[in-house]
Amino acid sequence: MTTRSDQNGQAAVELVAVLPVLVALLAGVWQVALLGHASWSAGAAARAAARAQAVGRDPRAAARAHLPGEFERGLRVREAERGGRVTVTVRVPSVIGGGRVARVSATSAFAAQR
Repeated sequence: MTTRSDQNGQAAVELVAVLPVLVALLAGVWQVALLGHASWSAGAAARAAARAQAVGRDPRAAARAHLPGEFERGLRVREAERGGRVTVTVRVPSVIGGGRVARVSATSAFAAQR
């Protein structure tokens, strides 16, 4: 039969063993959320850039204006020769380490309104 004094510290040991797993899981969930946010933001920026191009304005400035600050660094705006297509690519920053995890792109098109 075990007594209460035999189990002293057991909860602390279990907590210390589980904490790294919990931190890694939370970082992974946050990274997936950031990836989704980057994808959504790239779509909004692509639509804004395509609208700007359709009326003869600067698509880069429009895309930059519609992106949150963390996605402006590494922004790429590619305009197609025809059809009013604009592709916006943004870097997805890493939650841990400060690098980048991936790039996401979105394409939109509007006919010229000149």
